[in-house]
Amino acid sequence: MALMRYSEALRLGLAEEMERDPTVFICGEEVGQYQGTFRVTEGLLQRFGPWRVLDTPISEIAIAGLATGAAMAGLRPVAEFMTWSFALSAMDQIVNHAAKITYMSSGRITCPAVFRGPAGTGNQLSAQHSMSLESWYAHTPGLKVVLPYTPADAKGLLKTAIRDDNPVIFMEHAGLYAMRDEVPEDPEFTVPFGQAAVRRSGTDVTLIAYSIMVRKCLTAAERLAEEDISCEVLDLRTLVPLDMETIVESLSRTHRVVITQEEWRNVGFAAEIAARLADEAFDELDAPIKRVGGADVPMPYAKELEQAAIPSVEQIIEAVREVMR
Repeated sequence: MALMRYSEALRLGLAEEMERDPTVFICGEEVGQYQGTFRVTEGLLQRFGPWRVLDTPISEIAIAGLATGAAMAGLRPVAEFMTWSFALSAMDQIVNHAAKITYMSSGRITCPAVFRGPAGTGNQLSAQHSMSLESWYAHTPGLKVVLPYTPADAKGLLKTAIRDDNPVIFMEHAGLYAMRDEVPEDPEFTVPFGQAAVRRSGTDVTLIAYSIMVRKCLTAAERLAEEDISCEVLDLRTLVPLDMETIVESLSRTHRVVITQEEWRNVGFAAEIAARLADEAFDELDAPIKRVGGADVPMPYAKELEQAAIPSVEQIIEAVREVMR
C-alpha cells in the first residue's frame, strides 16, 4: 500500500495497464506535452512515447471518434476529455456508435474504449463547465458508467474499465483529485464493476451516494450520530451495472433511505433507484424515499450562488430527519 492522491492513483492505473497490454493507448487534448487535465497523465509521454500518448486537436467529437474506431479495430484506447461538460459534442460518437456496435454487429465487433475526465461542480467554472451528466449516459444501453470516490477505487475501477470489452464512461469528480489515501501497489489489483461498498454501517437510515456525494454523506452521518441517528452509507461506485442487491440488503436493515446525487435533481439517477426500490423492496420501507440533488438551474458563477445550487451536508441531514419523523 502507498499513500497517494486520487490523480496519482489514476496515473498508476494507466501506467500499469499500458505496461501490461501494448494495445492500450491514451488520446486527448494536451494529454502528452501538457500532461493532462489535473496532470493525470504526467510523465506518461516520456515513458511510453507519442504513439501511445497522443495529443489530439481540440475537438471532442474527433477524440471520441478516434477512440471508437481504434477500439473497433482491436486497440484499447483511453480517451480523456478536458471536462465532461465539453463531451456533449461527442455524444453521437459515444451513444450512436461506441454503445451500439456490439449489438448491431451481433457481437462480431466490440468497442473496448474508456472515456474519462473530470466532472462535477464546486470550482466556480460557471454553467458550461460544471455539469454532472452521468444519468444521460446511464440511460444508454451498451455503456457502463463508473464514478469512483476513493483513490484506491479510482485505480482499481480504471483498470477494470480498460480490461472491459464494452465502452466505459469514467467520471472523476474534479473535487477529488487532491484526495489522499492508501492505494494498493499490486499491478493486478482491480475493483469489479457492480459491487457497491458500505463506507459506514448503520441501523436507522441508508444514505446512498456516489463520487463526491459519499464524502458529504459520511460527514452528515457523523453529525447525525450526535443526535443518536445511525446512518449506513453506501458508495455505489458504478451506476451501470448497479448493485441493487446491496442497496436492498441495506434497506432491509434500516427501512429508511435517502438517495443523493450532485447532478440536477429532476430526472436524475436517484429517481431511478427510488423507482427500483418501489418495485423490488416496497414492503421494506417505513418512510417515503427522499432524494437530495442539485438545484434545477444552470450552475451560477458567484461562489455563494454556486454553493446554494450544489447539494449540501445540511440538506442531507434535513432529509434524514424527515424520514425519521
